[in-house]
Amino acid sequence: MKCIVGLGNPGKKYSKTRHNVGFMVVEKIADRHNWKLKKDKFNGKSTVETLDGEKIVLLKPQTFMNLSGESVRPLLDFYQIDPEDVLVIYDDLDLPAGKIRLRQKGGHGGHNGIRSIIDHAGTKEFKRLRIGIGRPLAAMPVVDYVLKPFSKEQQEDVATSIEKSADACETWIQKPFDVVMNDFNT
Repeated sequence: MKCIVGLGNPGKKYSKTRHNVGFMVVEKIADRHNWKLKKDKFNGKSTVETLDGEKIVLLKPQTFMNLSGESVRPLLDFYQIDPEDVLVIYDDLDLPAGKIRLRQKGGHGGHNGIRSIIDHAGTKEFKRLRIGIGRPLAAMPVVDYVLKPFSKEQQEDVATSIEKSADACETWIQKPFDVVMNDFNT
């Protein structure tokens, strides 16, 4: 069983913000297959489905970004999912808007959602898909920037990166992750 986790913040107030691109990718995958994410006992919205013969879990933690691990860990324990079979999707300030990068594992890089998952899961051995949101150009604090919607100039690139990210997730169901990295890290 594989698990695809999209990070973000719950509620309409945050639904179109930069910090919620992980949610947007999980929603894109669910929409493509007419799957419904439902509130679950793991303080998230999830669904268990089969794609190309592989059982997968889609998860959107509803704990707010900085506490994502409080949703991810119980789900992994319940379904007995190995952290190496987990792909976490999240925003990255250090990539230009619309760029994506996949990695086998790594540190949190200052991202509090990833820090929470590492702390709760007790490992860094999970896959990551980072979606670029760029950095604020003006003297805007980072916290304000990530909680705002994408600019008009960024919207087309971000829509493309969400599609490409969903494609990468679905490809991972069929192929080894290093192949997916080679195909999508352009």
